[in-house]
Amino acid sequence: MEQCASVEREVDKVLQKFLTYGQHCEQSLEELLHHVGQLRAELASAALQGTPLSATLSLVMSQCCRKIKDTVQKLASDHKDIHSSVSRVGKAIDRNFDSEICGVVSDAVWDSREKQQQILQMAIVEHLYQQGMLSVAEELCQESTLNVDLDFKQPFLELNRILEALHEQDLGPALEWAVSHRQRLLELNSSLEFKLHRLHFIRLLAGGPEKQLEALSYARHFQPFARLHQREIQVMMGSLVYLRLGLEKSPYCHLLDNSHWAEICETFTRDACSLLGLSVESPLSVRTLPRVPDRWQCAGLLSACWALGLAAPAPALFCSFASGCVALPVLMNIKAVIEQRQCTGVWSHKDELPIEIELGMKCWYHSVFACPILRQQTSDSNPPIKLICGHVISRDALNKLINGGK
Repeated sequence: MEQCASVEREVDKVLQKFLTYGQHCEQSLEELLHHVGQLRAELASAALQGTPLSATLSLVMSQCCRKIKDTVQKLASDHKDIHSSVSRVGKAIDRNFDSEICGVVSDAVWDSREKQQQILQMAIVEHLYQQGMLSVAEELCQESTLNVDLDFKQPFLELNRILEALHEQDLGPALEWAVSHRQRLLELNSSLEFKLHRLHFIRLLAGGPEKQLEALSYARHFQPFARLHQREIQVMMGSLVYLRLGLEKSPYCHLLDNSHWAEICETFTRDACSLLGLSVESPLSVRTLPRVPDRWQCAGLLSACWALGLAAPAPALFCSFASGCVALPVLMNIKAVIEQRQCTGVWSHKDELPIEIELGMKCWYHSVFACPILRQQTSDSNPPIKLICGHVISRDALNKLINGGK
């Protein structure tokens, strides 16, 4: 973050200079135009009167030409100074960031470049579909000759269609979808259908006393949710008392808050993605993986794949870009230390890192245990063992302790 802050300071300086230069340039040119306009009017007046050019007017013309030349030179000099500031941004980037990150690990770790590009393109296409940029995704598929099945596109098309309707405050498509998937949503303990009915009820309340009977009639949709959402239903029914006085001036004015629409979009996206087996976040940031082979259970190495823009060596895996951003600086430091001390053989295997990298709870997808004695990750052939004292070590470490007579 210090490196980013350093570059950001240089960028702020450039932006400030651009702003100052623009204001100064505009002011200087306006002054020149005003001065030249006055001089032109005087020359036109002298020409109409047929009088010869006076010495005073000649002197004013000379001063005007000199002022124009000085102003242009000053603006050109200031513009060159901006160029030097922009170049300092590039130098700050080179100084604070390593431009060559592909050398963090051996080339033997990764698949062919064609395979890397295909997996990366697929992740970008999925990101574009998930963000609703369908035309851009289709264009990328055509230009990259990437073949995407309709079954893959369909969940994203449906999700974006419903979200667009919600952004326009149209609850119909979302309610229809929630009702058709009611049983599966209940299995996920989702409250999406109730929140959609509640929002529709609130819209009826906002219609005033004329919508009171319709709102009472619609309240029957709350019956299946009475046990889990009793308190919220009571609040909505209590708001009917203030309907004739106006909800916006009642203790129930919070029901009319526009934040409910943003909340329902977020709830629908989260529950729909869970139901369809999709990640709520962009696949360029994180994607849940299938069961990873034991030799690929090192979270740091998995995360480094996306950070380097490379693919893991089979099976085709998507890794966390966010965790890669955390792991990459540590990997760069390790690389520098290895090169400085000429320990080329320390990191030569595909399935391990020279040290353990802490990525945080958010980046945990699979349970990975490193033995505190041998500093090795456990596997099916070397599982974790709990001792009588409560400590957990690997089976290999236990065998070494036993063989050592301890």
